[in-house]
Amino acid sequence: MANRKKLKRILLHITIWISILIICLPLIYAVIISTRDLQGTFVSPPNLKFGSDAIETYKKAWTTVNMGRLLIIKFGSDAIETYKKAWTTVNMGRLLINSGIVAITTSVVKIILAIMAAFAIVFFDFRGKYVAFAAVFLTQLLPVPVKIVPTFELMKAFNWVDSYYALTFPYFATATGTFLFRQFFLTVPNDLVDAARIDGCSPMTFLRKVLIPLSWNNIGALFLVEFVYMWNRYLWPLIITNSEEMRVAQIGIKMLMTTGSINQWNIIMAGAIITLIPPLIVLLILQKTFIEGFVMRTGK
Repeated sequence: MANRKKLKRILLHITIWISILIICLPLIYAVIISTRDLQGTFVSPPNLKFGSDAIETYKKAWTTVNMGRLLIIKFGSDAIETYKKAWTTVNMGRLLINSGIVAITTSVVKIILAIMAAFAIVFFDFRGKYVAFAAVFLTQLLPVPVKIVPTFELMKAFNWVDSYYALTFPYFATATGTFLFRQFFLTVPNDLVDAARIDGCSPMTFLRKVLIPLSWNNIGALFLVEFVYMWNRYLWPLIITNSEEMRVAQIGIKMLMTTGSINQWNIIMAGAIITLIPPLIVLLILQKTFIEGFVMRTGK
């Protein structure tokens, strides 16, 4: 019996590791491609050997899109000149800053509005609140292409084209966040609400001192999801921005691709890996909060 349980545990771990390998294989291959020279990217059949020109490839990718101005890293005697040449091409440093501003601002505002909306729906009685809650979800049923044209016309009417307002404002509302906090607030015991009311807490005091401290795991989980979602936006920033100063990192990857000659996929993959670093850092910081938030939700 003990041997059977041990065998099942071993098979389970093997299955898990194989699944992880399959999921991570595209990322692993992208890292490997980014370490090769241009000729090595077209090897057939593909292999998983790291190239010998990894440092030079990353130097060229970094300098081509102006990635290295924010950090001082020494790769070799030609690093400074290479960074200058790459930085002036697409100014990737600026694109990363733009993506960070858009992702952080939108995520924070989304969480604030979602908390306020869920708080009103759960703890206040007013006519039509269920209709309002349903209307929030109806907005999720509209396909993205349907909303692009009217949203663009609205941004144009406000004279917000090619600005941070246009990059962030259309994403402030979140049906997912409202639903998440509504479900969590419904689990708050009525005794806790009555005790706060007896102690003389106003609605905003109850929200600030009771509900928000209880919701930190949900806030962290939602922030991570929304940050990654906004960081990966490509279509809307491409449409609503005209100048290179307002472009975002995902567009920077596209700018690394050439139309008149062979794409240097090693440099493109290196740029993609560099662009992946900020969301990865956020994930590592909020990993525990993210997991605890979803464990709490499934446990309830």
